[in-house]
Amino acid sequence: MTTAVAAPAHTMTVAAGDSAADPEMGGLSGLVLQLIDALGEWGVALMLFVETVFPPIPSEVILPLAGFLAGAGRMNLVLVLLLATLGSYLGALVLYWLGAVIGFERTTRWLGKLPLVDEDDFRKAADWFHRHGKSAVFFGRFVPIVRSLISLPAGADRMHLGTFSVFTIIASGIWNSALVLLGAAFGTQYDKVEQYTEWIDRVLYVAIAVVVVTFVVRRVRRVRRVRAERNQRTEHGAVAARGRRRAEPAGD
Repeated sequence: MTTAVAAPAHTMTVAAGDSAADPEMGGLSGLVLQLIDALGEWGVALMLFVETVFPPIPSEVILPLAGFLAGAGRMNLVLVLLLATLGSYLGALVLYWLGAVIGFERTTRWLGKLPLVDEDDFRKAADWFHRHGKSAVFFGRFVPIVRSLISLPAGADRMHLGTFSVFTIIASGIWNSALVLLGAAFGTQYDKVEQYTEWIDRVLYVAIAVVVVTFVVRRVRRVRRVRAERNQRTEHGAVAARGRRRAEPAGD
């Protein structure tokens, strides 16, 4: 069997005897696929590093597509697994350091200003950490949102760096391997992938729409909540001021 993958359009050809098929991956999944292919194994590490702090493209998209390319022979599977885990760990280490050196509250305010990042997500990760202790760093790697942000409260609470590193590397390795190997399984049968491309794109578009709409709704609710709390404090202050004036003795 002879396998070839054309880089620009990622047209994949499988020749076996006299039969040939030329499926082509387009749409959003095709664009992400081209980006990963262009960046290579170290690009996967970079994308996982960035995704840990600011998730423009979640690992659930990056890793299966990287595995797909590895299964198709475009990338080294073992190197993808190792570098993906390295990227995840280094990104987690950055958040750990920010929590330990700068503090949870200040870091949360800074990162909360990034697009599609909400301060409430950091507080949920902190609640998870405080409820479950050190084990949250391991098991939290398998929970959406918490997976990326659990490192910040761990650093703020000065969790032992060695324990943090071991839990992070093992859990990230398991998570990354599952997604990469899933994509690699499809990569070995890429002649059948074209029929699923449209559905893959639909899932990606829906996921992006859900993320954006959820972010906007949560941000609007938070603004309204802050405004209501401010008005409530103002009203309480006015009531207290009127009470003080009534309590003051009348002048001569």
